[in-house]
Amino acid sequence: MSIHEECGVFGVISPKPEDVASMVYYGLYALQHRGQESCGIVVNDDGVFSSYKDMGLVSDVFSRDVLEHFPAGRMAVGHVRYGTTGATTRNNCQPIEVNHQKGKMALAHNGNLSNALELRDKLELSGAIFHSTSDTETIAYMITRARLHTGSIEEAVSEAMDSLEGAYSLVLMSSTKLIAVRDPRGFRPLCYGQTPDGGYVVASESCALRAVGAEFVRDILPGEILIFSKNGIESRKEHCGQKDRKICIFEYIYFARPDSVIDGACVHSARLRAGEILAKRYPVDADVVIGVPDSGLDAALGYARESGIPYGIGLIKNKYIGRTFIAPGQDERFDKVKIKLSPVKSVLEGKRVVLIDDSIVRGTTSKRIVKLLREAGATEIHIRISAPAFLHPCYYGTDIDSEENLIANHHTPEQIAKILGANSLGYLPLEELSQLVEHDEFCGACFDGDYPTEIPADTRKDRFEGKI
Repeated sequence: MSIHEECGVFGVISPKPEDVASMVYYGLYALQHRGQESCGIVVNDDGVFSSYKDMGLVSDVFSRDVLEHFPAGRMAVGHVRYGTTGATTRNNCQPIEVNHQKGKMALAHNGNLSNALELRDKLELSGAIFHSTSDTETIAYMITRARLHTGSIEEAVSEAMDSLEGAYSLVLMSSTKLIAVRDPRGFRPLCYGQTPDGGYVVASESCALRAVGAEFVRDILPGEILIFSKNGIESRKEHCGQKDRKICIFEYIYFARPDSVIDGACVHSARLRAGEILAKRYPVDADVVIGVPDSGLDAALGYARESGIPYGIGLIKNKYIGRTFIAPGQDERFDKVKIKLSPVKSVLEGKRVVLIDDSIVRGTTSKRIVKLLREAGATEIHIRISAPAFLHPCYYGTDIDSEENLIANHHTPEQIAKILGANSLGYLPLEELSQLVEHDEFCGACFDGDYPTEIPADTRKDRFEGKI
């Protein structure tokens, strides 16, 4: 087992019919780092929905021919997926589409419901039939059921939120409205911006807004329901302030792109601070500081600046290989490591190296990287991790679901360093996490076990597979 991304969502509403599919395409391209299993786009052409979803990267799924078959429209939603609930199959591709008595809906979801199993059991016992094994379909069902007796789609969303627990940032589209929703704790990011022609764009990260020429306006508030329509923007805040804010700290450490700003905090700056903290807490005599591409690079720069040790490019990433852990299965993941990273011998040979990475899960990848550096001639390797040690599973969209597979649960840092073949190992101190974003309104349950919700009874990723 290893950590995985969650998902990326994107939506657009234009003042006039245009090629919104291409806008979503570029937005999803900017969010590709958040999920590389599958992707999808749904376009709304005056109430008629056209969609295309499949397994693979955005550039592979959406060829020029596919994009040209989308009609012009005023609205569209898109999604890139790594599934933390449900199998890696085409049935679980998003956005999910629903046709019902009160109209149509397309829904894209980032996050993970901690009470998905309980909700799904109740729905099935009442006669609901599920076509996928992701918790996103549960959200779609809850909204659809509420819509049958409410006056609007936003009222249905608000009613459904009374029953949803856990992490969910949503972009959903009806025949006439685009709606952005963030759970009351704000586990996962969501923001919106405005285009020069007066349109609006919603995205998981601000980097996707810039990709389509939109100017960042603000983050969606935890618990907020934001409605975009021909009448402008309406904000509903009945769920705001109900629960303590808990943005996932790993968004800053790893998930998000460095050029994104989440809830007012710059991701790049947070990673620089992580490196600076590591340099202060774990100083070492060394010749060069290098980072593991991509998320270790910013922290490595921060370590180098604080320590005075020169920063170097010691590992080159094959840009045509996805993030190591995206490939399901240990054997396939190990094979990818072999071709993903290449050491730069001239930087490493005969050098004492500080190696910065964002995390260690079971240690397989880290061990392989240390071996690469040794083969390139590094005389010493001191590993510094820009996050605390993983000790607990996550139920909110990060695929860490088994304590037995977490190396830090069974070994001390000194023992882990020996297992990996390194000279020393230092994790970001748990008490320093708040220094990354200059506030303590974050979730770090995977590090300290302090869960903001009840722990699910069944935590298996495939808990909905093969249900009778």
